[in-house]
Amino acid sequence: MRRFGRGRSLRHLRFQTLLAIAAVGVAVALPVVLLSVGGGVAQHELRALQQSGFQVVVGAPGLHGIEGAHGLTSRIDAISEVRAASPILSLPVTVFLPSGGQAPLLAEGVIPAAFLSTVSPEESGLFPTPLPLGDPTDQHHFANGSYVGPATNSVIVSSPFANSRAVNVGEALALSVTGNRSQSTLYNVTGTFGVPPSLLGPTGAFVAILPLSDLQLLAGEARGASGGIIDGVDTIQVALSGSASSSPATVASVAHSIASLAPYYQVSTLTQEVAALQSAESVLTGFYLALSSFSLAIGLVFLGVLLVRRVDALRSSIAIRRALGLPARALAAEFARTALVLAGGGVALGLVAGIVLVRALASFGSASVAAVASLAVFDPVQLGTLAAAVLGIGALLSLAATRSALRLSLPEALR
Repeated sequence: MRRFGRGRSLRHLRFQTLLAIAAVGVAVALPVVLLSVGGGVAQHELRALQQSGFQVVVGAPGLHGIEGAHGLTSRIDAISEVRAASPILSLPVTVFLPSGGQAPLLAEGVIPAAFLSTVSPEESGLFPTPLPLGDPTDQHHFANGSYVGPATNSVIVSSPFANSRAVNVGEALALSVTGNRSQSTLYNVTGTFGVPPSLLGPTGAFVAILPLSDLQLLAGEARGASGGIIDGVDTIQVALSGSASSSPATVASVAHSIASLAPYYQVSTLTQEVAALQSAESVLTGFYLALSSFSLAIGLVFLGVLLVRRVDALRSSIAIRRALGLPARALAAEFARTALVLAGGGVALGLVAGIVLVRALASFGSASVAAVASLAVFDPVQLGTLAAAVLGIGALLSLAATRSALRLSLPEALR
């Protein structure tokens, strides 16, 4: 009977051991998923900023807040280190299709040559060169703010939009900002362009690009009711030439020069945006760790409870060895080794489970989930630090089991 009870106790102990490894594994898997996916998304955005085709951005609060954009762009172009300044006006429009239907569309008004000079190297191959929008400088139609010059009424559309709506080059599209066809303007489709893969699916895939002055007239951002010039845009993206684009000091100097030309507008550099994004990434990493601490606490508490329960299961063996002169430090080392083995097994299980889960989401998740999961980065330093922290805490938890073992009454345990 005693041998049978001992066997059942050992089986129960082994079952508890497996549960402890599983608990620590689940606890570790959560931060692995959060840190790898969150860090991957942040690094993706950082790379996108660092590889942009422009280094300085001029913006203003409010809807289409920059006025006198053509003139300001010319003054910015006169700065020696500037390669190109590209004003951009973005707004939603309604497009009336040749088939008779209609669809929403994001319209972007640009100066063709300047726009191509400020797109990133990854995006430049998506656009036809030169943009088939007529005058590359947009100055002929703008005509010094009169907007009475010759208009090409040309538009290029994104290939996803052209494919889904069966729009072909050479057809005419009617665009309106009011949704009223009687207030629309006809534009000839002169080309198509690709769109970069989006992080969250098809957002921004239905886009049209047309000359800036054309879109300003369409949207009422050319001249006011009294005849005064508005020439409104949302932003002006500024690309620097040569080595100036990679010199933080030169970028800051150009931004200062632009700020003196446009004191009432917000002038920022991509280095500032990168620094802000890096700060945000640090905050998010802290949040992920705080969120993960709950699961880690539960798993490690379970490990600590199991170590203490091992003292009860092995009390006779511990008492015999202590009676034979086993020193306390040897007993402490034994429990520390046990804690490290259990915590190490849980860490290994958690790392594998987290990586497998992320890979599964990237392969079999929905489009948006798969896109985000595919950006995951498994930073060995970050994951190694997590593993070391779990192992260290596990070793500390063994002290509770050691204390419980040293407090055993030898006569009572040996009965």
